[in-house]
Amino acid sequence: MAWNQPGNNGQDRDPWGSSNNSGNSGGNNSGGNNNKGGREQGPPDLDDIFRKLSKKLGGFGGKGSGNGNTTGPQKNLSGRFAGLAVVAVVVIWAASGFYTIKEAERGVVTRFGKFSHLVEPGLNWKPTFIDKVQAVNVESVRELAASGIMLTSDENVVRVEMNVQYRVTDPRAYLFSVANADDSLSQATDSALRGVIGKYTMDKILTEGRTTVRSDTQRVLEETIRPYHMGITVQDVNFQTARPPEEVKAAFDDAIAARENEQQYIREAEAYANEVQPRANGQAQRLLENSKAYKDRTVLEAQGEVARFAELLPEYKAAPEITRERLYIETMQNVLSHTRKVLINDKSNNLMVLPLDQLLRGKAGATNDSGDDASSMIPLRQSATPSNSVKKSSASNSSSSSGSVMDQRRADAQRDDTLRVGRE
Repeated sequence: MAWNQPGNNGQDRDPWGSSNNSGNSGGNNSGGNNNKGGREQGPPDLDDIFRKLSKKLGGFGGKGSGNGNTTGPQKNLSGRFAGLAVVAVVVIWAASGFYTIKEAERGVVTRFGKFSHLVEPGLNWKPTFIDKVQAVNVESVRELAASGIMLTSDENVVRVEMNVQYRVTDPRAYLFSVANADDSLSQATDSALRGVIGKYTMDKILTEGRTTVRSDTQRVLEETIRPYHMGITVQDVNFQTARPPEEVKAAFDDAIAARENEQQYIREAEAYANEVQPRANGQAQRLLENSKAYKDRTVLEAQGEVARFAELLPEYKAAPEITRERLYIETMQNVLSHTRKVLINDKSNNLMVLPLDQLLRGKAGATNDSGDDASSMIPLRQSATPSNSVKKSSASNSSSSSGSVMDQRRADAQRDDTLRVGRE
């Protein structure tokens, strides 16, 4: 048997014994229903639940247009919509708090404008309208360009361009230590660059001082930003260009070209010196070796002469005259063997010069006759003799000269024999 049987004059039967009174808004019940009022009331309706929730959240369901009261279904519908709206708002607010931080970034969380904590990369959640997150890239290298017309120490004007590379190492300090860290770094770079340029001359800045200017600028820049704790680390400073103003650029180009030519000539001179220096060193070493060899040879010859004289000393003591004459003959032989002129002293006390070089070459016989040969012997010294002795014929002079030479050879042969006999 069904527990809710229809067609009972509007009275439904249910297991709990309660009647359906929803249709009776005025509160009039039949007698049969009153008889069944002793049973417990059934499970609460969903309309009652939403109506109570609406009353607790603010008593939604305003007054009616007529008597100020609304009917039950209208109150239930407004309460239901209000609850759904509250739930939707809560869900949307919770879903809007999810955010993602990239791998190269760090999230800086502020709660009501005050720093709270740092967030690592990944999916995170924050309460919307309470926390605010700012993502800061801490891995990428940023660049800052600085340029301007600056005054050098020698009161010249030069235009300098420089590039600064930096990286954010502390996101909290980068956002909150100064108002704008990038702008502060730009001002510090300009100040450091102008201070360094003002210490050097224009020639040094344009030529060999570029590396010095770059390193000094980086050092001064790091010292400038260190007290501010900006959360920035300077990676490198690149000195791009340094050029004079356009009005004097042509003159400075000529000066730079002259310096380049100077450096070229210096390198060429160094190359020539490197080529000549080893050759000169070799020649000097050769002269030193030759002088050393000459020294050794001279010393050995002297030692040999001493030994030879030491061997001749006993013979000289035995026959002084013969030994002295033999030494004289040997000395004259050594001396005359290196000359091409022979001095002849005949009995007439006339000292003649015999040109052996012309005789050996045969020039005298080919160009002159016998009289010319005799006249080639030039008298060097004449004694005080009568004039007739000076006016001898060329034939008699030749015969007397030949006789004196033969006599000299015979005397030499006799002395040699005498010395040989004395040694034996």
